[in-house]
Amino acid sequence: MNLKDYIANVSDFPIKGIEFKDITPLIGNGKAFKHATNLFVAFTKEIGADIIVGPDARGFIFGCPVATNLEIGFVPVRKPGKLPREVIEFSYDLEYGKNTLCLHKGDILPGQKVLIIDDLLATGGTIEATIKLVEASGGIVVGIAFLIELEFLKGREKLQNYNVLSLMRY
Repeated sequence: MNLKDYIANVSDFPIKGIEFKDITPLIGNGKAFKHATNLFVAFTKEIGADIIVGPDARGFIFGCPVATNLEIGFVPVRKPGKLPREVIEFSYDLEYGKNTLCLHKGDILPGQKVLIIDDLLATGGTIEATIKLVEASGGIVVGIAFLIELEFLKGREKLQNYNVLSLMRY
């Protein structure tokens, strides 16, 4: 199955000059979504991950079915004010400002093998922040998986020390 057949290209969204990769046709098609999930499941088994971590919100879409399939846990990474218990947080720079991500203290155990799953690798800022949170918790990032990688933005360069899977590359 060619997963690219289920990605809609939207020109000039969210701003002029951007070619947005819309994943909603893929997640709206049961067979395509299951195929992508199965590829992530196989990678998770291959690297021996104990738990899945996914950034809000699209990391949830792909991480949760993988965790459920393997009967392992899923840990959300969210923006400030969205998690009810004590958190650790990491702030990072965006092209136009700053962003902060949070993770509940204690959700990742020291030495736990973590797979981070997200929909898109662009510049790598969100994933880099997620890695920092996992590692600050004592977790070991054994892999990072994406549905889509935008190669021209060179986000993979920030992930050279990690096992990275991208199901589609543009």
